[in-house]
Amino acid sequence: MTVVTVTPNPALDLTWRAERVVPGGSHRVPAAGVRAGGKGLNVARVLHAQGVAARALTTAGGATGRIFADELAESGVPHRIVPVSVPTRRSAAIVDEALGDTSIFNERGENPTAAEWAELVAAADEELERASVLVVSGSLPPGAPDAIVEVLVAAAHGRGVPAVVDTSGPALLRAARAGADLVKPNREELADATGLADPIAGALALIELGAGGVLCSLGAEGMLLIAGPITDDGAPAVALRARLAEPLAGNPTGAGDAAVAGAASVLDAGVPIRDVAERLLRRATAWSAAAVLAPLAGEIDPAHAELAERLDLSPVPLPRTDRA
Repeated sequence: MTVVTVTPNPALDLTWRAERVVPGGSHRVPAAGVRAGGKGLNVARVLHAQGVAARALTTAGGATGRIFADELAESGVPHRIVPVSVPTRRSAAIVDEALGDTSIFNERGENPTAAEWAELVAAADEELERASVLVVSGSLPPGAPDAIVEVLVAAAHGRGVPAVVDTSGPALLRAARAGADLVKPNREELADATGLADPIAGALALIELGAGGVLCSLGAEGMLLIAGPITDDGAPAVALRARLAEPLAGNPTGAGDAAVAGAASVLDAGVPIRDVAERLLRRATAWSAAAVLAPLAGEIDPAHAELAERLDLSPVPLPRTDRA
């Protein structure tokens, strides 16, 4: 199998580690970790490192784009870059090693031209000829075409390839309406998109819109998987949560991307999520937890196998419904 990832708004990731961060203070730190980033690229890095065939499709432009492209070439991750006229954005992560906290500053990015978007879509369609799963992951730059996520999902489905989408805001709703096989918000993104504070209710709302399943990160409370189809009494085919008994301290940057990688590595064309639900949820949650223990986004700690064994999987109570 080959998982093709599309990152519409990549970033040059810079990570600084400080012994302790003092607000308003001056800090001497080791040289920053620099790597080609963006959520889809992090997904591809994790898959590649775990021996799963992956190919990353993204854009690059400007001076930061040249550094980005050079680092990606050195990484060994199979990839394809569509050149664009706008500079690749930057993302800064500041790790407080004393507290185990990380502060992240993400530039919003700039919008490529209509012709460059069309080239990215055409490249994705070509890559899908050899794909078993499509992952569309990350934010969209301001001014991006509203339909870009739907177009990519439709391209995957046109070739019989399942589509996983990890995005937020209106794009998350559009991914659900387009019939994405799996969407992967965190709790805050799910509430923001649906207006529902309860993640179970929010997940059900996305399935009602057309998503095949919802994998939702709950932070220290683990991960939730809700998947259709919805029965006549309003119950989904799958409603499970996975969690560790104790939360892990570390750098959560990239934990969601590792979860997407884990989920994508289990999916394949024609296999309903309900048939692989427990394996998908266990791997996604374990890889996500192992990413917290790793120093940089796009990596997971070797402890992921042990973490998978330690996970508790349990059914989740569903909200009451007035369906007949």
